[in-house]
Amino acid sequence: MVSSGFESLSVASKLITFYARFNDLGSAVSVFKGLREPNTALWNLIMKSHVDLGDLESALLLYTKMHEVGVVHDVFTFPIVNRALSLLRSDVVYAGMVHCLAIQMGFGLDVYFGNTMLELYLKCGCICYARNLFDEMRQRDLVSWTAMISGYVSEGNIVWAFNLFREMRMDLEPNSVTMMVILRGCCYTIGSIYGRQLHCYVIKKGLLVDRSVKNSVLKMYTKLGSIDEVESIFGEVDRRDVVSWNVLISFYSSGRDVIKVAAIFNEMRVEVEPSIETLTSVISAFGKSGNLFQGENLHCLAIKSGYLDDVLHTSLLDLYAKCGEFESLDRLFKEISHTNNITWSATMSGFIQNGYFNEAVELFHQMQAAGLEPSIENLRNLVDAYTNLGALQLGKRIHGYLIRKCLLHRSEVCNNHLETSILNMYIRCGSISTARVCFNRMLIKDVVTWTSMIEGYGSHGLGVEALKIFDLMIGEGITPNGVTFLSLLSACSHSGLVSEGCEIFSSMKWKFGIESELDHYTCMVDLLGRYGKLKEALVIVTKMIALPDSRIWGALFSASRVHNHREVGEYAAKKLLELEVEDMGYYTLMSNAQASVGQWGEVEEIRRVMRNKELKKKPGWSCTEYKGRIHGFVSGDRSHFQAQEIYEVLGCLSRMILGLQ
Repeated sequence: MVSSGFESLSVASKLITFYARFNDLGSAVSVFKGLREPNTALWNLIMKSHVDLGDLESALLLYTKMHEVGVVHDVFTFPIVNRALSLLRSDVVYAGMVHCLAIQMGFGLDVYFGNTMLELYLKCGCICYARNLFDEMRQRDLVSWTAMISGYVSEGNIVWAFNLFREMRMDLEPNSVTMMVILRGCCYTIGSIYGRQLHCYVIKKGLLVDRSVKNSVLKMYTKLGSIDEVESIFGEVDRRDVVSWNVLISFYSSGRDVIKVAAIFNEMRVEVEPSIETLTSVISAFGKSGNLFQGENLHCLAIKSGYLDDVLHTSLLDLYAKCGEFESLDRLFKEISHTNNITWSATMSGFIQNGYFNEAVELFHQMQAAGLEPSIENLRNLVDAYTNLGALQLGKRIHGYLIRKCLLHRSEVCNNHLETSILNMYIRCGSISTARVCFNRMLIKDVVTWTSMIEGYGSHGLGVEALKIFDLMIGEGITPNGVTFLSLLSACSHSGLVSEGCEIFSSMKWKFGIESELDHYTCMVDLLGRYGKLKEALVIVTKMIALPDSRIWGALFSASRVHNHREVGEYAAKKLLELEVEDMGYYTLMSNAQASVGQWGEVEEIRRVMRNKELKKKPGWSCTEYKGRIHGFVSGDRSHFQAQEIYEVLGCLSRMILGLQ
């Protein structure tokens, strides 16, 4: 056709469509460029082909060229441009420019254009602009109403969504898509009062014939209903598809009922083939419970089925991380051919969870070498790694990078978590004054942020400051939780604020309605024990509702050693060994206690038991940061490349100390 010089607009249209179907944009563009004067339909077609194949910037450049050469627009031109801008998540300024241009060209009253403009404003997060446009539309079809309702549901404004739904019913009857959107709104707590009414409505209107509506009703009950209601609705769904099963699996997975999840998954496989979403959900459930065996089986099933995408890979990485399988985690990550920020972040998080902080830092450097721009989650993982390593200077560098890139002080939840991680980094690295400066500069402070600051002051022995922060928190209207009171009690314990600690412990239930848990009792025992009130501490242990564990007996035993209270110490030690028969640390603690009072027979007996049980204490380690490099040390270790120089300096220091004595 090219060689014969034949040119037909209808044939060119078919050729462009043909090449686009086979993802060959280059050939489609060559056909288009070969035309002397392509008409509006062909300009629309070539732009649409670029949008369909994801080349959005090129689509917008084509429109710019079309506008420059003065090609007449039709009712399909601006909707194509709107779709490209919507997929790009562009700024609302560009949306406004297109809207003004379309009005100038006379397309402002077109319903199809108006609907795409509504969607674009909603994608830009400007629901007020969308509502203004919606109110100005002379003609509104079902798509217009559904889009506006969906916008309110997406931003969590359920009351306005239901008000608009009621207003719509005066003009039009909703279809299945509208009902799916409004049922999604019922999944919010505030929408629970409408849920059962809508269920009755879809039954009355005969819309339950649509399987998607049935699944939406089922999902609504998984968010708001009881187990019996969910099971009942699920049983009423005839010809259940994979979505129905996925909704039920997700429901039991959120409740951490792993046995039920496994049973439903096996039952599902009899009826339908599991999807990649199914495997992802089930693997996540096994990861939460630490069920490595079942997770590995599903990994094998995913490989056999060919179901391995980024989300499933991330779930598998999370599974191995939660189960402490560092080697499997590392091997799986290396097997992934196309890694992205999500997989890098999941692997870094797995390393950190298992204590491999240096490996997490090294992984971040590998990610940078691969040319990937770090995401907020990647940076938060890096801050957590530096926090655990005590690398203050390296942590400061990340903080500076975030400030330069203007990534802090935003309203997003992930940014708030990142700011809290930086706050914890300064606290854990001993720079409490810098932590307070960061705290004061945070625009949004949730209960986690306030609790972190309270814990920071407490760990630095500044109990009075911790109490002042708590008073500020209450003054700001933030409701404390159990972790907040745990941090407060710990702060009082480390600062010797006995009366204040007892008052806080009492106010938990009577003022804030929070029941005391075992950790709170442990803090109270530690508080009273440090102050020498061992009998009062023992009374708390014996009279509390929760069963005492090794930590609370350990706190009592440590206090009895400090204050030489032999009877309480022996009683606590007996209870301690009954609960922790394999813990090397507690045997060592008891051996030292017996040695301090000269009971060498008991010391020998304890050491004999340790030898018979082959108990070995994991050596402690420490690290220091020097010139941007982290150096780790284990007691008696000589593997460091400067070990000889280090021990020479230590020897010199020891001689100087002896000389001073």
